[in-house]
Amino acid sequence: MDIDLSLLHSGVVPSIDITGSYDIPKELYENSDVVFLHTVMVTGTIKEEEGEDVINCHIEGSMRLHDSISLEEIDYPFSIDYDDIIEENCKKSENLLDILLFLWENIVLEVPLQFTKVSDLSKFHGDGWRLISEDEHFHQNRPFSDLLKDYDKE
Repeated sequence: MDIDLSLLHSGVVPSIDITGSYDIPKELYENSDVVFLHTVMVTGTIKEEEGEDVINCHIEGSMRLHDSISLEEIDYPFSIDYDDIIEENCKKSENLLDILLFLWENIVLEVPLQFTKVSDLSKFHGDGWRLISEDEHFHQNRPFSDLLKDYDKE
């Protein structure tokens, strides 16, 4: 979805309102960790300052990801405040901004590398293995702790 910036560049309007809800096409996120992207809510404007197109907006929504431990699909909310020049996303020769591509480029930065809502690790086990927390690993996996106790006594 392209936003026409020609009225802004010609000085007819002082700013362009981009407030609204946007549906990001699945083609943009199908090769990422995002399973589904819910409708994105945007509040903001585009202004021209010192010959540059500046966008000031707040982007929020929710994306569905796979849980890092259980692999279940879970919703992950995000909220982005953006205030910068939109030079890279703007097609200057055509006076157009592809708002959906702009939104996706900023949302993809919010995708976490790992995210889990699992709190009980005891149900994740198998034949000869079990999943433990970092605290449990730190306290249990110290093979020289007995030697250190003897050393501290001397």
